[in-house]
Amino acid sequence: MKNKLSPAIVCGFGAAVLSTIPGVKSVGCCLLLPAATVLSLYFYLRITSFSQSISVKTAMFIGLITGLSSALFSGFFEVIITYIFHTNDLVLTLPQVEILLNTYNLGDIGKETVAILRTMSKEITAYGFSLTYTSFLLFNNIFIDSMFGIIGGLIGMSIFNKKYFTKL
Repeated sequence: MKNKLSPAIVCGFGAAVLSTIPGVKSVGCCLLLPAATVLSLYFYLRITSFSQSISVKTAMFIGLITGLSSALFSGFFEVIITYIFHTNDLVLTLPQVEILLNTYNLGDIGKETVAILRTMSKEITAYGFSLTYTSFLLFNNIFIDSMFGIIGGLIGMSIFNKKYFTKL
């Protein structure tokens, strides 16, 4: 089974590498990750010699593995880049986020949120690392990338089952 999972891990790694590019970063989860999952399904079919159609369970599992590997690798790359440069998107956009949160008049919740964001920003600027930021980043990446990986798996299943396994 390990050999059959390698396309998902490799494609997840590729999606993570491409998601570090600034222009691609904004569409990484919703376009790049499903495309990487479709590619990993194609490689899975190649490994299995197109012997059988892709089941929903297999498609979702490969999508999940692709998403999880992408989430972990992209989180790792983000932490390394943040550590090297002592800045990231949070530090750069914090003033705008504070203005936005203040316009919603959230009261104590808004004030606590801004305080947490400021603490993370100060830690990143001073040390290049924030455990709170890393935890939120990994949780967000795992949740979002897994969902879009599963969606990509179902899309790929539909495409490949139609193309290779439909009898005319």
